Amino acid sequence: MSDDDLPEAFHVTTDEQLRAVSSLTRHRIMAVLRFEPATITQIAQRVGLAKGSSSYHVRLLERAGLVKVVRTRKVRGVTERYYAMAARAIVLPDPGEGAPDVLMRHALADLEAAPAEGERHVGMTHLRLTDAQFAELGARLQALAEEYRALSDPSLPDTSLVFALFHPASRGHAEGDAK
Repeated sequence: MSDDDLPEAFHVTTDEQLRAVSSLTRHRIMAVLRFEPATITQIAQRVGLAKGSSSYHVRLLERAGLVKVVRTRKVRGVTERYYAMAARAIVLPDPGEGAPDVLMRHALADLEAAPAEGERHVGMTHLRLTDAQFAELGARLQALAEEYRALSDPSLPDTSLVFALFHPASRGHAEGDAK
């Protein structure tokens, strides 16, 4: 299956799928498979896992429908399986008020694990926007991310872009929750 044949999005809807994507290790395995298929051995090397552990995590992702075997080949009598993402994007359900946001937790873990000497652009800006401005900014951020995703070349190093545009809890609400 070529990348052109991939569904645009896979919507996580079951508890099994949510558990599968909630693991930081499986998140990193899916990152390996984002641009090109890989074998268990290749995944293990790129993520820094033992082959057995890599195999276990890939099986869970496969059972949940998030990754799939896209080709096989025989190597010294053993069938080698190449795994790839089941869709271009994984869409997680809204975590709900006060619940942890799995995607942002994984992104923060990846940021913290990134080499300190590498170039990074991290910032936080507080804004006051109308509902229309909020919606426009969200659409523009998404369009910019899609524009650069289309330029992605699998031969280049991975780059992660994470953005969060949200209305934080009001101070009175947050302080009331802390009591």
